[in-house]
Amino acid sequence: MILVKTEAGQQVFKDRSVPLSPRQRTAFILFDGKRSVDEVLAAGNGIAREEIDQMVDLGLLQPAAGSKAAAAPKAPEPATAGKTAATAAPQPSGGSRPPESAKPKPAEPAPAPAAAPAAGRSRQQRYKDAYPIATQLTGALGLMGFRLNLQVEGTTSYEDLVALAPKIRAAVGAEKAAALDKALND
Repeated sequence: MILVKTEAGQQVFKDRSVPLSPRQRTAFILFDGKRSVDEVLAAGNGIAREEIDQMVDLGLLQPAAGSKAAAAPKAPEPATAGKTAATAAPQPSGGSRPPESAKPKPAEPAPAPAAAPAAGRSRQQRYKDAYPIATQLTGALGLMGFRLNLQVEGTTSYEDLVALAPKIRAAVGAEKAAALDKALND
């Protein structure tokens, strides 16, 4: 199956409005309408089929126009995504299994928003709201904020981003960091 980038996918990639892992960003670049999913998986960047399926589900990638075979396998995958990921992970090198097992872990805190004292948004939703703000703030710092931007991009959970918030606030100032604070704590 050959996948191509959608317009929405190119915009998301450019403005980082949807947090993608570094592996997903690398794989996204490789989907040029010429490489198949199997070729991208074999490229050795450690991405799993489940992560590619997630990008398709988000509308960032779509089957190429001449790739009719893509429509038939894609439909059964969401219904058996857990089984597909479990059987696909052991086939590649063992290095790709820990990131997959780490992927479901951020989804586990989402059902436990009762631990969050504030309003009705889950921790996962707060992370999704705050991540693009944090990357925008640190990206605007240029070379001075390069390392901080890398730290933000390395976060995988609400707690990680909350831990970096004081550093971001110190770098950009309290006024600019107010939007981040609101997204994290509102």
